[in-house]
Amino acid sequence: MAALGRRRLRELRVAVVVASTLAVGISGALGYVYLHLNANIKTFSEVGVSRSRPPEATPATTAPGQPAAQPPINLLLIGSDTRAGGNVSLGGGFAVEGARSDTTILLHVSGDRKHAVGVSIPRDALVDVPACYANGGWLPAQTDVMFNSAFSEGNLPTGNPICTQNTVEAMSGIRIDHTMVIDFSGFAAMSRAVGGVTVCVPAVNSTYLEHAYGVTLDPGVQNLSGQAAVEYVRAREGFGDNSDIGRMKRQQAFLSALMKKMLDSGTLDNPVALYQLADAATKSLTVDSSLDSVSSLVSLGVQLKTVPLYNLEFVTTPWSYDGARVDLIQPDTDVLWSLLREDRTLEGQDASGGASATSGPTGSASAAPTASPGPSAASERMRLMALGEAGPSSSASTGTSPSAVASDEASAAGTTAGTPTPVPSGITQNIRRADSDPCSDLSYGN
Repeated sequence: MAALGRRRLRELRVAVVVASTLAVGISGALGYVYLHLNANIKTFSEVGVSRSRPPEATPATTAPGQPAAQPPINLLLIGSDTRAGGNVSLGGGFAVEGARSDTTILLHVSGDRKHAVGVSIPRDALVDVPACYANGGWLPAQTDVMFNSAFSEGNLPTGNPICTQNTVEAMSGIRIDHTMVIDFSGFAAMSRAVGGVTVCVPAVNSTYLEHAYGVTLDPGVQNLSGQAAVEYVRAREGFGDNSDIGRMKRQQAFLSALMKKMLDSGTLDNPVALYQLADAATKSLTVDSSLDSVSSLVSLGVQLKTVPLYNLEFVTTPWSYDGARVDLIQPDTDVLWSLLREDRTLEGQDASGGASATSGPTGSASAAPTASPGPSAASERMRLMALGEAGPSSSASTGTSPSAVASDEASAAGTTAGTPTPVPSGITQNIRRADSDPCSDLSYGN
Protein backbone atom coordinates (compact mmCIF):
# COMPACT_ATOMS: atom_id res chain seq x y z
CA MET A 1 0.00 0.00 0.00
CA ALA A 2 2.88 2.35 0.84
CA ALA A 3 4.50 1.69 -2.59
CA LEU A 4 1.15 2.33 -4.32
CA GLY A 5 0.76 5.58 -2.41
CA ARG A 6 4.26 6.74 -3.39
CA ARG A 7 3.57 5.89 -7.08
CA ARG A 8 0.32 7.87 -7.05
CA LEU A 9 2.10 10.78 -5.42
CA ARG A 10 4.78 10.74 -8.14
CA GLU A 11 2.06 10.61 -10.83
CA LEU A 12 0.30 13.55 -9.19
CA ARG A 13 3.54 15.54 -9.11
CA VAL A 14 4.18 14.77 -12.79
CA ALA A 15 0.64 15.86 -13.67
CA VAL A 16 1.10 19.09 -11.75
CA VAL A 17 4.42 19.78 -13.50
CA VAL A 18 2.92 19.04 -16.95
CA ALA A 19 -0.13 21.17 -16.26
CA SER A 20 2.04 24.00 -14.98
CA THR A 21 4.31 23.77 -18.02
CA LEU A 22 1.31 23.84 -20.36
CA ALA A 23 -0.17 26.77 -18.49
CA VAL A 24 3.07 28.71 -18.75
CA GLY A 25 3.36 27.79 -22.44
CA ILE A 26 -0.21 28.82 -23.20
CA SER A 27 0.05 32.06 -21.27
CA GLY A 28 3.36 32.78 -23.00
CA ALA A 29 1.81 32.10 -26.40
CA LEU A 30 -1.17 34.28 -25.60
CA GLY A 31 1.16 36.98 -24.35
CA TYR A 32 3.14 36.78 -27.59
CA VAL A 33 -0.05 36.96 -29.66
CA TYR A 34 -1.25 39.98 -27.67
CA LEU A 35 2.05 41.80 -27.98
CA HIS A 36 2.33 40.91 -31.67
CA LEU A 37 -1.15 42.21 -32.46
CA ASN A 38 -0.56 45.32 -30.35
CA ALA A 39 2.64 46.01 -32.29
CA ASN A 40 0.67 45.81 -35.55
CA ILE A 41 -1.63 48.68 -34.63
CA LYS A 42 -0.90 52.07 -36.19
CA THR A 43 -2.42 55.25 -34.79
CA PHE A 44 -2.67 58.75 -36.19
CA SER A 45 -2.03 61.94 -34.26
CA GLU A 46 -5.10 63.64 -32.87
CA VAL A 47 -3.50 67.05 -33.04
CA GLY A 48 -6.01 69.17 -34.88
CA VAL A 49 -9.20 67.71 -33.43
CA SER A 50 -11.79 70.47 -33.58
CA ARG A 51 -11.96 72.77 -30.58
CA SER A 52 -15.73 72.95 -31.00
CA ARG A 53 -17.25 69.48 -31.06
CA PRO A 54 -20.77 68.10 -30.64
CA PRO A 55 -21.47 66.78 -27.13
CA GLU A 56 -20.73 63.17 -26.27
CA ALA A 57 -23.67 60.81 -26.65
CA THR A 58 -25.28 59.79 -23.37
CA PRO A 59 -27.26 56.64 -22.53
CA ALA A 60 -31.03 56.78 -22.51
CA THR A 61 -32.99 56.70 -19.26
CA THR A 62 -34.29 53.26 -18.38
CA ALA A 63 -37.30 52.21 -16.35
CA PRO A 64 -36.84 51.45 -12.64
CA GLY A 65 -35.45 47.96 -12.14
CA GLN A 66 -34.21 47.68 -15.75
CA PRO A 67 -30.52 47.43 -16.69
CA ALA A 68 -28.85 50.73 -17.50
CA ALA A 69 -28.81 51.60 -21.21
CA GLN A 70 -25.54 52.11 -23.06
CA PRO A 71 -24.59 55.21 -25.03
CA PRO A 72 -24.63 54.82 -28.80
CA ILE A 73 -21.31 54.47 -30.63
CA ASN A 74 -20.41 56.54 -33.69
CA LEU A 75 -17.60 55.06 -35.75
CA LEU A 76 -16.14 56.81 -38.81
CA LEU A 77 -14.79 54.39 -41.44
CA ILE A 78 -12.53 55.91 -44.09
CA GLY A 79 -11.21 54.07 -47.14
CA SER A 80 -8.05 55.81 -48.33
CA ASP A 81 -6.83 55.87 -51.93
CA THR A 82 -3.22 56.58 -50.93
CA ARG A 83 -0.59 54.99 -53.16
CA ALA A 84 2.00 55.13 -50.37
CA GLY A 85 3.19 52.00 -48.60
CA GLY A 86 2.94 49.58 -51.51
CA ASN A 87 -0.58 50.52 -52.60
CA VAL A 88 0.35 51.42 -56.18
CA SER A 89 0.07 47.83 -57.40
CA LEU A 90 -3.51 47.63 -56.12
CA GLY A 91 -4.71 51.16 -56.85
CA GLY A 92 -2.73 52.05 -59.96
CA GLY A 93 -1.92 55.68 -60.72
CA PHE A 94 1.84 55.91 -60.24
CA ALA A 95 1.77 59.72 -60.43
CA VAL A 96 -1.01 60.13 -57.86
CA GLU A 97 0.22 62.05 -54.83
CA GLY A 98 -1.33 62.47 -51.39
CA ALA A 99 -4.54 60.69 -50.43
CA ARG A 100 -8.28 61.11 -50.77
CA SER A 101 -11.16 59.35 -49.05
CA ASP A 102 -12.40 56.80 -51.57
CA THR A 103 -15.09 55.73 -49.13
CA THR A 104 -16.51 57.31 -45.97
CA ILE A 105 -19.19 55.65 -43.86
CA LEU A 106 -20.47 56.89 -40.53
CA LEU A 107 -21.51 53.76 -38.62
CA HIS A 108 -23.95 54.43 -35.78
CA VAL A 109 -24.42 51.57 -33.29
CA SER A 110 -27.53 52.15 -31.20
CA GLY A 111 -27.74 52.10 -27.44
CA ASP A 112 -29.73 48.86 -27.46
CA ARG A 113 -26.82 47.21 -29.37
CA LYS A 114 -29.44 45.56 -31.58
CA HIS A 115 -29.50 48.15 -34.38
CA ALA A 116 -26.89 49.91 -36.48
CA VAL A 117 -26.96 52.38 -39.37
CA GLY A 118 -24.18 52.97 -41.89
CA VAL A 119 -24.40 56.31 -43.72
CA SER A 120 -22.37 56.65 -46.92
CA ILE A 121 -21.26 60.20 -47.71
CA PRO A 122 -20.60 60.81 -51.43
CA ARG A 123 -17.00 61.77 -52.07
CA ASP A 124 -18.16 64.39 -54.60
CA ALA A 125 -20.70 66.00 -52.25
CA LEU A 126 -20.24 69.75 -51.92
CA VAL A 127 -19.78 70.59 -48.23
CA ASP A 128 -18.13 73.08 -45.90
CA VAL A 129 -14.77 71.97 -44.50
CA PRO A 130 -13.76 73.64 -41.21
CA ALA A 131 -10.26 74.86 -40.46
CA CYS A 132 -7.93 71.85 -40.40
CA TYR A 133 -4.47 71.22 -39.03
CA ALA A 134 -1.60 69.94 -41.19
CA ASN A 135 2.17 70.40 -41.52
CA GLY A 136 2.46 72.31 -38.27
CA GLY A 137 -0.30 74.87 -38.83
CA TRP A 138 -3.99 75.52 -39.34
CA LEU A 139 -5.43 75.70 -42.85
CA PRO A 140 -8.36 78.05 -43.49
CA ALA A 141 -11.96 76.83 -43.58
CA GLN A 142 -13.49 76.22 -47.02
CA THR A 143 -17.05 76.37 -48.31
CA ASP A 144 -18.76 74.41 -51.04
CA VAL A 145 -15.86 72.03 -51.77
CA MET A 146 -15.80 68.30 -52.47
CA PHE A 147 -16.17 66.20 -49.32
CA ASN A 148 -13.18 63.99 -50.04
CA SER A 149 -10.90 67.03 -50.24
CA ALA A 150 -10.97 67.15 -46.41
CA PHE A 151 -8.91 63.96 -46.27
CA SER A 152 -6.33 65.48 -48.63
CA GLU A 153 -5.86 68.72 -46.65
CA GLY A 154 -2.14 69.32 -46.25
CA ASN A 155 -1.32 66.81 -49.02
CA LEU A 156 -0.14 64.27 -46.45
CA PRO A 157 1.04 60.92 -47.92
CA THR A 158 -1.49 58.88 -45.94
CA GLY A 159 -4.24 61.47 -45.63
CA ASN A 160 -5.74 63.70 -42.95
CA PRO A 161 -8.36 61.65 -41.07
CA ILE A 162 -8.81 64.28 -38.35
CA CYS A 163 -9.88 66.84 -40.96
CA THR A 164 -12.47 64.38 -42.30
CA GLN A 165 -13.64 63.68 -38.75
CA ASN A 166 -14.00 67.41 -38.05
CA THR A 167 -15.94 67.85 -41.30
CA VAL A 168 -18.39 65.04 -40.51
CA GLU A 169 -18.94 66.33 -36.98
CA ALA A 170 -19.60 69.85 -38.27
CA MET A 171 -22.06 68.74 -40.95
CA SER A 172 -23.93 66.18 -38.84
CA GLY A 173 -23.82 67.50 -35.27
CA ILE A 174 -22.73 63.98 -34.25
CA ARG A 175 -19.64 63.42 -32.11
CA ILE A 176 -17.36 60.74 -33.56
CA ASP A 177 -16.18 58.27 -30.92
CA HIS A 178 -13.66 56.41 -33.08
CA THR A 179 -12.12 56.87 -36.51
CA MET A 180 -10.53 54.11 -38.60
CA VAL A 181 -8.66 54.32 -41.90
CA ILE A 182 -7.97 51.40 -44.23
CA ASP A 183 -6.00 51.49 -47.48
CA PHE A 184 -6.07 49.22 -50.55
CA SER A 185 -3.55 46.69 -49.27
CA GLY A 186 -5.30 46.51 -45.91
CA PHE A 187 -8.65 45.90 -47.53
CA ALA A 188 -7.16 43.18 -49.72
CA ALA A 189 -5.53 41.51 -46.71
CA MET A 190 -8.75 41.45 -44.68
CA SER A 191 -10.76 39.98 -47.56
CA ARG A 192 -8.17 37.20 -47.89
CA ALA A 193 -8.15 36.57 -44.13
CA VAL A 194 -11.82 35.56 -44.18
CA GLY A 195 -11.38 33.32 -47.23
CA GLY A 196 -12.96 35.78 -49.64
CA VAL A 197 -16.40 37.38 -49.69
CA THR A 198 -19.34 36.22 -51.81
CA VAL A 199 -20.79 39.17 -53.70
CA CYS A 200 -22.75 39.79 -56.88
CA VAL A 201 -21.17 41.68 -59.78
CA PRO A 202 -23.82 43.59 -61.77
CA ALA A 203 -23.89 43.90 -65.56
CA VAL A 204 -20.65 45.56 -66.56
CA ASN A 205 -18.87 46.86 -69.64
CA SER A 206 -16.03 44.45 -68.99
CA THR A 207 -14.21 45.23 -72.24
CA TYR A 208 -13.94 48.90 -71.31
CA LEU A 209 -12.94 48.13 -67.74
CA GLU A 210 -10.27 45.65 -68.78
CA HIS A 211 -8.74 47.88 -71.46
CA ALA A 212 -8.84 51.10 -69.43
CA TYR A 213 -8.10 49.82 -65.93
CA GLY A 214 -7.15 46.16 -66.12
CA VAL A 215 -10.26 45.21 -64.14
CA THR A 216 -11.62 41.78 -65.12
CA LEU A 217 -14.76 41.34 -63.04
CA ASP A 218 -17.34 38.99 -64.54
CA PRO A 219 -21.07 39.49 -63.83
CA GLY A 220 -22.78 37.17 -61.38
CA VAL A 221 -22.29 35.76 -57.89
CA GLN A 222 -18.69 34.97 -57.03
CA ASN A 223 -16.19 34.87 -54.20
CA LEU A 224 -13.74 37.77 -54.27
CA SER A 225 -10.61 38.43 -52.25
CA GLY A 226 -7.40 40.39 -52.55
CA GLN A 227 -7.11 42.62 -55.60
CA ALA A 228 -10.44 41.43 -57.05
CA ALA A 229 -12.20 42.58 -53.86
CA VAL A 230 -10.48 45.97 -54.08
CA GLU A 231 -11.55 46.30 -57.71
CA TYR A 232 -15.16 45.48 -56.81
CA VAL A 233 -15.47 48.26 -54.24
CA ARG A 234 -13.41 50.79 -56.23
CA ALA A 235 -14.56 50.42 -59.85
CA ARG A 236 -16.93 53.12 -61.07
CA GLU A 237 -16.67 53.29 -64.85
CA GLY A 238 -18.30 50.42 -66.67
CA PHE A 239 -21.13 50.14 -64.14
CA GLY A 240 -24.43 52.02 -64.59
CA ASP A 241 -23.80 55.72 -65.11
CA ASN A 242 -20.14 55.40 -64.01
CA SER A 243 -20.87 57.37 -60.83
CA ASP A 244 -19.66 57.21 -57.27
CA ILE A 245 -23.31 56.78 -56.25
CA GLY A 246 -23.40 53.32 -57.81
CA ARG A 247 -20.02 52.46 -56.37
CA MET A 248 -21.30 53.24 -52.86
CA LYS A 249 -24.12 50.75 -53.39
CA ARG A 250 -21.55 48.01 -54.10
CA GLN A 251 -19.46 49.07 -51.12
CA GLN A 252 -22.51 48.70 -48.87
CA ALA A 253 -23.25 45.30 -50.42
CA PHE A 254 -19.65 44.17 -49.87
CA LEU A 255 -19.62 45.21 -46.21
CA SER A 256 -22.94 43.41 -45.71
CA ALA A 257 -21.50 40.26 -47.29
CA LEU A 258 -18.33 40.55 -45.20
CA MET A 259 -20.35 40.69 -41.98
CA LYS A 260 -22.45 37.74 -43.13
CA LYS A 261 -19.32 35.74 -43.98
CA MET A 262 -17.76 36.31 -40.57
CA LEU A 263 -20.96 35.32 -38.75
CA ASP A 264 -21.94 32.34 -40.93
CA SER A 265 -18.45 30.86 -41.20
CA GLY A 266 -17.86 30.96 -37.46
CA THR A 267 -14.77 33.12 -37.94
CA LEU A 268 -15.47 34.99 -34.72
CA ASP A 269 -15.67 31.72 -32.76
CA ASN A 270 -12.69 29.93 -34.38
CA PRO A 271 -9.43 30.83 -32.58
CA VAL A 272 -7.20 30.20 -35.62
CA ALA A 273 -9.47 32.03 -38.06
CA LEU A 274 -9.99 34.82 -35.56
CA TYR A 275 -6.24 35.25 -35.10
CA GLN A 276 -5.72 35.43 -38.88
CA LEU A 277 -8.43 38.05 -39.15
CA ALA A 278 -7.10 39.98 -36.14
CA ASP A 279 -3.58 39.88 -37.56
CA ALA A 280 -4.79 41.20 -40.92
CA ALA A 281 -7.05 43.80 -39.32
CA THR A 282 -4.44 45.20 -36.95
CA LYS A 283 -1.93 45.43 -39.80
CA SER A 284 -4.52 47.03 -42.08
CA LEU A 285 -6.06 49.72 -39.92
CA THR A 286 -4.81 53.10 -38.79
CA VAL A 287 -6.90 54.18 -35.81
CA ASP A 288 -7.30 57.02 -33.35
CA SER A 289 -5.44 56.78 -30.05
CA SER A 290 -8.47 55.46 -28.16
CA LEU A 291 -8.20 52.22 -30.16
CA ASP A 292 -4.45 51.73 -29.79
CA SER A 293 -4.63 48.29 -28.17
CA VAL A 294 -6.04 44.88 -28.94
CA SER A 295 -8.23 45.02 -25.85
CA SER A 296 -9.83 48.26 -27.08
CA LEU A 297 -10.49 46.80 -30.52
CA VAL A 298 -11.88 43.60 -29.02
CA SER A 299 -14.17 45.58 -26.72
CA LEU A 300 -15.51 47.50 -29.72
CA GLY A 301 -15.92 44.31 -31.73
CA VAL A 302 -17.91 42.63 -28.96
CA GLN A 303 -20.42 45.48 -29.03
CA LEU A 304 -20.72 45.38 -32.82
CA LYS A 305 -21.19 41.60 -32.86
CA THR A 306 -24.56 41.77 -31.11
CA VAL A 307 -26.27 43.58 -34.01
CA PRO A 308 -28.15 41.07 -36.23
CA LEU A 309 -27.77 41.42 -39.99
CA TYR A 310 -31.42 42.31 -40.53
CA ASN A 311 -31.02 45.30 -38.18
CA LEU A 312 -27.86 46.60 -39.87
CA GLU A 313 -29.03 49.23 -42.38
CA PHE A 314 -27.12 51.27 -44.95
CA VAL A 315 -28.21 54.47 -46.64
CA THR A 316 -26.60 57.28 -48.64
CA THR A 317 -27.12 60.87 -47.59
CA PRO A 318 -30.08 62.24 -49.64
CA TRP A 319 -28.54 63.83 -52.72
CA SER A 320 -29.00 65.22 -56.21
CA TYR A 321 -26.58 65.91 -59.04
CA ASP A 322 -25.11 69.40 -59.35
CA GLY A 323 -23.33 69.07 -62.68
CA ALA A 324 -20.40 66.76 -62.05
CA ARG A 325 -20.79 67.14 -58.29
CA VAL A 326 -23.42 66.25 -55.71
CA ASP A 327 -25.67 68.41 -53.55
CA LEU A 328 -27.01 67.11 -50.24
CA ILE A 329 -30.80 67.58 -50.25
CA GLN A 330 -32.22 69.55 -47.33
CA PRO A 331 -34.00 69.22 -45.02
CA ASP A 332 -33.82 65.48 -45.78
CA THR A 333 -30.14 65.15 -44.89
CA ASP A 334 -30.66 67.01 -41.62
CA VAL A 335 -33.52 64.63 -40.81
CA LEU A 336 -31.11 61.74 -41.36
CA TRP A 337 -28.56 63.23 -38.97
CA SER A 338 -31.30 63.89 -36.40
CA LEU A 339 -32.35 60.23 -36.51
CA LEU A 340 -28.83 59.24 -35.54
CA ARG A 341 -28.52 61.95 -32.90
CA GLU A 342 -31.78 60.73 -31.33
CA ASP A 343 -30.65 57.10 -31.62
CA ARG A 344 -33.41 56.00 -33.98
CA THR A 345 -33.51 53.61 -36.89
CA LEU A 346 -33.93 54.89 -40.44
CA GLU A 347 -37.66 54.25 -40.10
CA GLY A 348 -37.86 56.39 -36.95
CA GLN A 349 -37.95 53.63 -34.33
CA ASP A 350 -36.38 54.37 -30.96
CA ALA A 351 -33.33 52.09 -30.64
CA SER A 352 -31.79 53.68 -27.56
CA GLY A 353 -32.68 50.84 -25.21
CA GLY A 354 -34.33 53.36 -22.90
CA ALA A 355 -37.67 53.30 -21.15
CA SER A 356 -39.40 55.12 -24.02
CA ALA A 357 -38.19 52.77 -26.77
CA THR A 358 -41.05 51.77 -29.05
CA SER A 359 -41.83 48.13 -29.65
CA GLY A 360 -44.46 48.61 -32.35
CA PRO A 361 -44.00 48.88 -36.12
CA THR A 362 -41.24 51.20 -37.25
CA GLY A 363 -42.22 54.52 -38.73
CA SER A 364 -45.24 54.90 -36.44
CA ALA A 365 -46.30 58.30 -35.15
CA SER A 366 -44.99 57.48 -31.68
CA ALA A 367 -41.57 56.76 -33.14
CA ALA A 368 -41.24 60.09 -34.91
CA PRO A 369 -38.07 62.13 -34.44
CA THR A 370 -38.42 65.78 -33.55
CA ALA A 371 -36.66 66.99 -36.71
CA SER A 372 -38.67 68.80 -39.34
CA PRO A 373 -40.40 66.65 -41.97
CA GLY A 374 -39.13 66.22 -45.51
CA PRO A 375 -40.22 68.52 -48.33
CA SER A 376 -43.52 68.10 -50.12
CA ALA A 377 -43.42 66.61 -53.60
CA ALA A 378 -44.44 69.95 -55.12
CA SER A 379 -41.76 71.94 -53.32
CA GLU A 380 -39.13 69.36 -54.19
CA ARG A 381 -40.05 69.50 -57.88
CA MET A 382 -39.89 73.30 -57.83
CA ARG A 383 -36.43 73.18 -56.26
CA LEU A 384 -35.19 70.67 -58.82
CA MET A 385 -36.71 72.62 -61.70
CA ALA A 386 -34.85 75.71 -60.51
CA LEU A 387 -31.66 73.68 -60.72
CA GLY A 388 -32.62 72.43 -64.18
CA GLU A 389 -32.78 68.85 -62.94
CA ALA A 390 -36.49 68.03 -63.25
CA GLY A 391 -39.30 68.28 -65.75
CA PRO A 392 -42.60 69.93 -64.90
CA SER A 393 -44.10 66.76 -63.50
CA SER A 394 -41.35 64.22 -62.94
CA SER A 395 -37.60 64.04 -62.54
CA ALA A 396 -37.34 60.31 -63.07
CA SER A 397 -36.04 60.55 -66.63
CA THR A 398 -33.49 63.30 -66.08
CA GLY A 399 -30.89 61.43 -64.06
CA THR A 400 -31.93 63.14 -60.84
CA SER A 401 -31.11 61.18 -57.70
CA PRO A 402 -33.43 58.51 -56.31
CA SER A 403 -33.57 60.64 -53.15
CA ALA A 404 -35.37 63.37 -55.06
CA VAL A 405 -37.48 61.05 -57.21
CA ALA A 406 -38.66 59.22 -54.11
CA SER A 407 -40.29 62.35 -52.66
CA ASP A 408 -43.75 61.36 -53.89
CA GLU A 409 -46.92 62.94 -52.55
CA ALA A 410 -47.79 60.23 -50.03
CA SER A 411 -44.46 59.84 -48.30
CA ALA A 412 -42.99 63.33 -48.57
CA ALA A 413 -46.24 64.86 -47.31
CA GLY A 414 -45.81 62.77 -44.19
CA THR A 415 -48.01 59.73 -44.79
CA THR A 416 -47.35 56.14 -45.63
CA ALA A 417 -50.55 54.12 -46.05
CA GLY A 418 -52.24 56.63 -43.76
CA THR A 419 -49.64 56.43 -40.98
CA PRO A 420 -47.99 59.78 -40.23
CA THR A 421 -44.18 59.83 -40.30
CA PRO A 422 -41.75 62.70 -40.72
CA VAL A 423 -38.98 60.53 -42.24
CA PRO A 424 -38.58 61.55 -45.91
CA SER A 425 -38.94 58.80 -48.50
CA GLY A 426 -35.54 59.86 -49.83
CA ILE A 427 -34.30 57.99 -46.76
CA THR A 428 -36.83 55.20 -46.25
CA GLN A 429 -36.90 54.15 -49.91
CA ASN A 430 -33.12 53.97 -50.23
CA ILE A 431 -32.27 51.66 -47.34
CA ARG A 432 -30.11 48.59 -47.88
CA ARG A 433 -30.29 45.99 -45.13
CA ALA A 434 -27.31 43.73 -44.61
CA ASP A 435 -29.42 40.62 -45.26
CA SER A 436 -30.75 41.94 -48.60
CA ASP A 437 -30.52 40.04 -51.89
CA PRO A 438 -26.82 40.39 -52.81
CA CYS A 439 -27.71 41.01 -56.46
CA SER A 440 -30.22 43.80 -55.89
CA ASP A 441 -29.59 47.54 -56.26
CA LEU A 442 -25.90 47.47 -57.16
CA SER A 443 -25.58 50.34 -59.62
CA TYR A 444 -27.23 53.62 -60.47
CA GLY A 445 -28.36 55.05 -63.81
CA ASN A 446 -28.31 53.67 -67.34
